[in-house]
Amino acid sequence: MAARIVFLLWMVLLFVGCKSNQYDPSLPPKGFANNISLKIAYTLGAIEPTITKVAIPANIQEHKNLVYKTIDTTSLKLDIYQPKALKKDAPLIIFLHGGAWEKGRKSNVLHYLISYAQKGYVTATVQYRLSGVAKYPAQLLDVSDAVEWLKSHAKEYNIDAHKVAIAGGSAGAHLAMQYAYTHSSNTMDSNGLPSNVQAVVNIYGPSDLTTEIAKNEKRVHRFIGKTYEEAPEMYKEASPILYVNKNSPPTISFHGTLDELVPYSQSKKLHETLKTYGVPSYYHELKGWPHAMDLSAKVFSYIQYHTDIFLEKHLKS
Repeated sequence: MAARIVFLLWMVLLFVGCKSNQYDPSLPPKGFANNISLKIAYTLGAIEPTITKVAIPANIQEHKNLVYKTIDTTSLKLDIYQPKALKKDAPLIIFLHGGAWEKGRKSNVLHYLISYAQKGYVTATVQYRLSGVAKYPAQLLDVSDAVEWLKSHAKEYNIDAHKVAIAGGSAGAHLAMQYAYTHSSNTMDSNGLPSNVQAVVNIYGPSDLTTEIAKNEKRVHRFIGKTYEEAPEMYKEASPILYVNKNSPPTISFHGTLDELVPYSQSKKLHETLKTYGVPSYYHELKGWPHAMDLSAKVFSYIQYHTDIFLEKHLKS
C-alpha cells in the first residue's frame, strides 16, 4: 500500500508539473486519472488555485447592493461593475452564483465580474432566494425580476439592453439556462423591453433534473420541495433542456469528466439537443477535472479564453 501511494504521488507531481510552467490557455489543461490522484495533488499544493478574493481595481466602478426587488419584507440585491472610462453602452454579462441552490452569495463570482468588467463589459451578480427560504420557481422568478430591473435601468449604467449574456456555475448555470431557454421568444417585459438574452455560459450546470441521479439527489429534493415521486411534473418544469427550441440563444458549456456531483453527460446531452434545433452550441469536455474545476487557475484561464471568443462572436457582434 505504501509503495502504491508513493507511486501515485510521483505520478501526480510528474503529471501536474510545477506551478510556474508556461501554459497555453487555449488548450485544455491536463487533468487527472481519477479523483484520488486529484485529491493528492490538491493536498500537495500541486494545483495552482484561482484567486477568487480580488480587490476592486481603480479603473472599475462598483455599484453595490442595489435593491431590485422586495418580497416578504426581504430586499433582494444585485451588484454592477463597469469600467470607469466607459463612454457608451456596453454588453451586459449577468453571473449567477452556485451552491446547490441552498448556499452561496453573489460575491462568490467577483473574480469573473472584475475580469470581464476590465475587458469592457458591464457585469452584474444577483442575490436570489435560496432553497432553505423558498422553493422553485422562486429562484427563477428572482432572476427574471433581476434581468428586467437591469434592462429597465440600462441607461443609468451604460448597458446595451439588446446585448445581454447570462452565465453561472453549477446551480447558477442551471438558473442561467432555465431563464434563457424559458425566455427564448421575442416577448416584451413590463417595460417594453425584450426579455430574451443573446448568449448563455454554462459551467458544469445541471440541465436535466429528470435523470436518475438528479431524481435521487437530496439537494434537488430541497430545491423543488418534493421528491420526484411526489411531483414529477415539477422536475420536468425545472429542467432547462426541456425548453430548448430553435429560438434558444447560443450556448457555451464547460464540464469535467470527473464531476461526481453533476455528470458531464448533462452538458453533453444539452449540446446535442441545441445542435438538433440548429442553435449554435460549443461544448468543452475537460478530461480528468471535477466539479468546481474553475477553482484551478489553469481551468479558469481556459474557460475565459474560450468564453471570450464565444462572446465576441455572439454578444458583441
